[in-house]
Amino acid sequence: MTQAPAVEALGQGELRAAHTLFAAAIHRGPADDAAWARTSELYSPGRTLGVHADGALAATATSFPSGLAVPGGAVLPMAAVTRVGVRADHTRRGMLTALMHTQLADVADRGEPFASLRASEARIYGRFGYGIASRGRTVRVRADPTVLRPDAPRGGAVRLLRRDEIVPVLREVHGRIAARRPGGITRSEGWWSMAVTRRVEVDRAHVLAAVHTGPDGDDGFAVAHRGDGPGFPERSLEVLDLHAADVPATAALWRFLLGVDLVEHVQANLRPLDEPLELLLTDPRACAVLGVDDETWLRIVDVPTALAARSYGPADAVLLGVHDGVLAGNSGVFRIADGSAERVGPLDGSVRPELECTVAALAMAYLGDRSPSELVASGWWGAPDPSAVPRADAAFATPVRPWCGTYF
Repeated sequence: MTQAPAVEALGQGELRAAHTLFAAAIHRGPADDAAWARTSELYSPGRTLGVHADGALAATATSFPSGLAVPGGAVLPMAAVTRVGVRADHTRRGMLTALMHTQLADVADRGEPFASLRASEARIYGRFGYGIASRGRTVRVRADPTVLRPDAPRGGAVRLLRRDEIVPVLREVHGRIAARRPGGITRSEGWWSMAVTRRVEVDRAHVLAAVHTGPDGDDGFAVAHRGDGPGFPERSLEVLDLHAADVPATAALWRFLLGVDLVEHVQANLRPLDEPLELLLTDPRACAVLGVDDETWLRIVDVPTALAARSYGPADAVLLGVHDGVLAGNSGVFRIADGSAERVGPLDGSVRPELECTVAALAMAYLGDRSPSELVASGWWGAPDPSAVPRADAAFATPVRPWCGTYF
């Protein structure tokens, strides 16, 4: 029997090597000293794992602490998993599996009910219990503020930030509004340093950072930069980050972006599926949807805690059986009723489930991205009692689509 690779927690002295290994795995070069000074801030003490082979680091994964907003408004601890990589000459030797299993056990020991990641390849993480819990669409709109309907919501004032204002102002606004939608997460100081401060201070990139002010203060922001194009006025404006508390703030920020001079169109990736952009336009065809992609890959690490923490719509009781092949303590039959959920027995006990799913398939419905009926129809969920499907749809329904809007 082949012995599983040994996974170790890496010390501070190996973090840069771990990052260089990860960068190579996604076909990027190593960070220089200035970039590493900012990038290193996302590495949280004790959370970086590695596998060594022949005296050298061969695989690595890390996470940083965050919080996940679930339906009903609760924010629960979450491990934001990132920088997962295996050296090209050591793939398919069980190192990734060993890393993922060790990391999930560590996340559980830390009392974090969730882990989440952004997947470079869609076929990798389902076998470790991750499921697609939110999606986003890429949109491109012709750059002309007159494409917005004259009677579209106008919102309040939009102002540009100075470079020294960008991080403190955006951090404060994001902290107030991101958790209002299921799927939103908290951003650590390390995230801001790596994702924004590095771009502004180290790369010296030119960015437009605009903030919307509504009746109750700052309630939305957009960050964008010029993209490539065949000529100066034909370039795009690429939206890097856009969060808004409501439709008026969304409309005002898009009106600002579409009015920026010397760009042909504005493009934004992974926007919420329910962002009403076409409804704001005189010609809805001015908004081209270039694709819909997976955003949040969610791993429910503590199923009883996760199911009990979210809210549910009014519905008669549903008995849901959950299977977890990695964290066996999650498996069981759960009764969802009266706006909450509790475990009522083991899978092989006297209480028989009306519906059944794996922990990965549960993640697909947990935040509200997919309905149980969709998942039953496509074979992700089983339905020993089909009459339970509409009850589950009612229970798991959410008023808005889940969305995170934070890449890590």
